[in-house]
Amino acid sequence: MRYSTSGNLPSWLQGTLRNRTGIFSVGDTTYNHWFDGMALMHSFTFNDGEVIYRSRYLRGDTYKDNMAAKIIIVSEMGTMAYLDPGKNLISRVITFLNHTVPDFTDNCGNNFIRYGKDYYATSETKCIRKVDPVTLETQDKVDYLKYLAVNLVTSHPHYDKDGTAYNMGTSIAENGKTKYTFFKFPDTTAGDKANASLALKNLEVICTVPCRSLLSPSYYHSFGMTDNYFIFIEQPFKLDILKMATAYMRGVNWASCLMFCPEENTLIHLIDRKTGKEVGIKYYTEAMIVYHHVNAFEEDGHVIFDVIAYEDPSLYNMFYLNVLKEQSKTSAMSVPKCKRFALPVQTDKVIDVGDDMVKLQYTTASAVKEKEGKLLCQPEVLCDVPKSTTQDKL
Repeated sequence: MRYSTSGNLPSWLQGTLRNRTGIFSVGDTTYNHWFDGMALMHSFTFNDGEVIYRSRYLRGDTYKDNMAAKIIIVSEMGTMAYLDPGKNLISRVITFLNHTVPDFTDNCGNNFIRYGKDYYATSETKCIRKVDPVTLETQDKVDYLKYLAVNLVTSHPHYDKDGTAYNMGTSIAENGKTKYTFFKFPDTTAGDKANASLALKNLEVICTVPCRSLLSPSYYHSFGMTDNYFIFIEQPFKLDILKMATAYMRGVNWASCLMFCPEENTLIHLIDRKTGKEVGIKYYTEAMIVYHHVNAFEEDGHVIFDVIAYEDPSLYNMFYLNVLKEQSKTSAMSVPKCKRFALPVQTDKVIDVGDDMVKLQYTTASAVKEKEGKLLCQPEVLCDVPKSTTQDKL
């Protein structure tokens, strides 16, 4: 089908992919949360002033199992599926111990990532799904655990100009330790049609960062990257692993096992990409919740990065379907702020306690030295949407 439009499309527009939820009910069962719906892939191809659009459902194991059963039988973050809703607690425990609970979903509806020459639909679990970027055909299922000990992986990697992909994931209680792992996929598969999984086999671990709590690692949706550094925000918005492990037995969804600890600080980790080591300065700021990094760069001995920050986790709760149907309830959403942080990487002179180490003239962001040698980082608020304006738009 062709649609006409006025004006001309820029010649630099190129084909792209977008992934989002598309099916919200199966038979008599319905997902609870907007992010849980089964993935619908979109493709827009721009060429000579025309746009070709395709869409296709991601036909992974989750899709096939749900459709075959004609009900939702694979759990998602905000929707816990029970094979028999009438089971009591004891029955659920027995079911859990018998390993009849479905494995983590491969309903990869967050994003597309490119490793080497291959494209994958992804969410934040250990499973990704290879897809054909032209036809949108669903192909192989890939488990990160076959290549790297990570249980969770972000769906927002970064790429160098040479095509190398960088990502990070969380390894939970691996050999008695919980840690965050940065890794990369060198772009070594250009022109190689014989081995589609070569990029995955060439995965390289760059470094690991220990988690400050064994059984409650920080939740994160993205991270920052500049020419020389990774930026990781270890926020006090955490996954309670013990609660998640028993969620099925207790009859609650996994999202209810996220906990926000506003009394704790947010740690900011700055890692040298070349050495894989954290810089010697310790940075922290007040409690906040960040889903997306939006910018990062270096200037005059500083790493500057911008994030969209929230004061509490109410944004996720706003997308439960029952809340979306009653728009008046969305007024309780935490108002987002675009915050700019400036991290001084090094200094040529001795800094006294109480001194601000940020020497940039164009930002009010600060990094004040404290007695322990740590830097308390206060951001510049680049954009603050008034709460009344947010309510009016919703």
